[in-house]
Amino acid sequence: MYSYFSYIDDRDINIQYALFTYPSVLVSDGQLGYKNLFDALLDAHYSALEKAGGSSLKIVVSETGWPSAGGDDQVTTIENARIYNSHLINHVKGGTPKKPEGPIETYIFAMFNENEKTGVETEFRTLFTNQRSCLSY
Repeated sequence: MYSYFSYIDDRDINIQYALFTYPSVLVSDGQLGYKNLFDALLDAHYSALEKAGGSSLKIVVSETGWPSAGGDDQVTTIENARIYNSHLINHVKGGTPKKPEGPIETYIFAMFNENEKTGVETEFRTLFTNQRSCLSY
């Protein structure tokens, strides 16, 4: 689940909302208020599951992250990747507006760049190949 791709596909989305840094509720859905895109995306999945009869299911976010390079150089920066990942790590200790009981089991993509891939996804990384962190938390 990638806030980054939602943002790239719709630049009307506030980048602070996508990076977990918007200071207050930006989007409301009934009585639920959203301060970040990650929660809005996850709760949209929970709503879809409820409509399909799967309200008791727990979602595991098997991939999320923000690219540190590639694509739009104004958006895909080491600083934005650091901001997203560090706020994500703190945020998933709790829940979402729809499912406030936490934590949210979440996995950051990816540990290293994939040098055999092409396109923007090659620059999702938290470590250089020498295992030094490229993002300082």
